[in-house]
Amino acid sequence: MQPMLLFVFASVLLFYGVEGIGLNYGFLGNNLPPPDQVINFLKSKNIQKIRIFDPNPDVLKALEKSAISVILGTRNEDLQALATDPTFATNWVQNNVIPYASLLDFTHISVGNEVIPSPLASYVLGAMQNLDAAIIASDYYIPVTTAISLQVLETSYPPSNGTFSEEAAQYLQPIAQFLATKYYPLLINVYPYYAYSGNSAQIQLDYALFLDTARIVPDGALQYKNLFDAMVDSLYAALEKVGQSSLNVVVAETGWPSAGDVYATIGNAQTYVNNVISHVSSGQGTPKRPGKALETYIFALFNENQKSDGIEQNFGLFYPDMNEVYHVNFNTLE
Repeated sequence: MQPMLLFVFASVLLFYGVEGIGLNYGFLGNNLPPPDQVINFLKSKNIQKIRIFDPNPDVLKALEKSAISVILGTRNEDLQALATDPTFATNWVQNNVIPYASLLDFTHISVGNEVIPSPLASYVLGAMQNLDAAIIASDYYIPVTTAISLQVLETSYPPSNGTFSEEAAQYLQPIAQFLATKYYPLLINVYPYYAYSGNSAQIQLDYALFLDTARIVPDGALQYKNLFDAMVDSLYAALEKVGQSSLNVVVAETGWPSAGDVYATIGNAQTYVNNVISHVSSGQGTPKRPGKALETYIFALFNENQKSDGIEQNFGLFYPDMNEVYHVNFNTLE
């Protein structure tokens, strides 16, 4: 492991200078290939970034020396202990970060996934603070953050009207302040599929799928050609309204299911995923943040048969046997 200052410098370069696409690697399947095979498979596909939702030691071991960076998540059920017991947080870092950190690039630690608002929301900031202190005490630089869904928004249309709900804002305002003070990003999960499927009468499918045939949606001086940008910018607008206009974001999840309802087809999923990869890799940013790199992680690597029936089992780019559900142009990442 290099000295901490070099890690800070490297992280700043990564954070501000690189557009990138990664994949979410979930474990909720009883037929998934072993981690060492998965990591070799990812390398063969030129995937250089992944996100995992809990510190699976077999996966972390397989990632060592792979040159694949990882967003490491905590389990939601650990949030209370992480927030209320600094020793638990220190032990979490000692057990799940330190043994791997010299051979593996942890880009972020994600404290919980989509728990704001929920009964666990009150623990997120304390857990972030305790983990951050434990990492700093270990002389490492790994930004600590959390992942939110856009359900935290009370208003999202037009994007400039983006506003947090009162319930979410009580948690997100201090979290955003902590992140901005530390220059850490906020992780956001962005799903045009859910917005479209819930309101197909008013949202064009072409607009949700990044198609050139989509009708442009104006918002003051800004013009929106796709729903993804509109959703991200509604989050930026909400952050501005709580005084955090400079806070950076990473799209920790986005994807489109290939089966499970009338809108979840292989054709739609293939179109969406390839177009979001092309859009993000171009580095063009969003209308509100033009030219700003937006690191984005596709959900998900595999179809997972232990998730809820229906669309939840069908977000994978690959079947558990590692055959394609549909073709994705990973050459864009080179």
